[in-house]
Amino acid sequence: MSNPFLSSSASKPGHGVIHLALLPPNSPRLKQVSYQYPLKLISPSTSHVSGDQSHVIHTVYLLSYGGGLVAGDAIDLEIILETNTRLVLLTQGSTKLFKAPGREVLSKQRTTVEVASASALCYLPDPVQPFEHSNFEQTQVYNIVTPGNGSQTGSLCVLDWVCNGRPANGEHWSFFRYGSRNEIYITQPDGKRRLLLRDNVILDDEGINGSIATRMDGQAVFGTLILFGPLLESLREFFMAEFKLLSRIGGRKWDTGSDCGDGEGEIEPAVARRLVRQRLENEAGVLWSAASVRGCVVVKFTAPEVEAGKDWLRRMLVEEGSVKASFGEKALLCLR
Repeated sequence: MSNPFLSSSASKPGHGVIHLALLPPNSPRLKQVSYQYPLKLISPSTSHVSGDQSHVIHTVYLLSYGGGLVAGDAIDLEIILETNTRLVLLTQGSTKLFKAPGREVLSKQRTTVEVASASALCYLPDPVQPFEHSNFEQTQVYNIVTPGNGSQTGSLCVLDWVCNGRPANGEHWSFFRYGSRNEIYITQPDGKRRLLLRDNVILDDEGINGSIATRMDGQAVFGTLILFGPLLESLREFFMAEFKLLSRIGGRKWDTGSDCGDGEGEIEPAVARRLVRQRLENEAGVLWSAASVRGCVVVKFTAPEVEAGKDWLRRMLVEEGSVKASFGEKALLCLR
């Protein structure tokens, strides 16, 4: 692995590179992990998951000095995943956004990811935590390379979520602005790019104190989960199937247990788990939806407590099992 600190001639504040390569004969290696203040990257030892074949999983923690971004900080992270490599991106806690002296002072973060054929990225960070009067925008761009030889495309499991700040300090969506945009492109063998998905979240007080909190209607966390690629096909189908089975206003109430078994009062295990999960969702006040867009499944969720949102997402991912099977237990650390 290369020196994590770039030479002075190539240094750029906040710039980082993660390059995961496939070295001969067939060994995934972190070819480069480099970073500059205020960004910090830590890569622990690799892990393995076993399925049809054993896969080496590399993990990198995204950190910042002081646990967050000071007003005016800018992060620019480039990630390259070569063919048949898998990367788990994690954080060691919520990314804190510190107070800005005014709306004109912005903290920024941009992440660009190149995903080659049969490679996969699992990015499940802790939620972003904007402090009062913070001002932040981030952009994540994922370029999926379409193989020309008939092999599988790359896969993505990406979580993007934000909480209401520090309730213990009296904060409740009291920042100036929070913006987050996710874009997924397919890159053709001839180099042309085609946009598959653009998801944009903007929370702006528009100069009126408390206006974001009013619009959030008592919710404490808002998140977006994006799933793409063959490795996450089962998980995509799971979310869409479970969403279709949610009770609708004016529709049939499915949690009575009627018509769920074999006619003798027994309920199938999968149905029983669904009924328990839906009851817990209702008790915790979790609201969610799912949509399929050009091969991507986008899951939106919100909850009146951050822990309620974590618990719900953990139950969904653990029950279906694809994330653990494909990326290992460590990929779910942010949901513990």
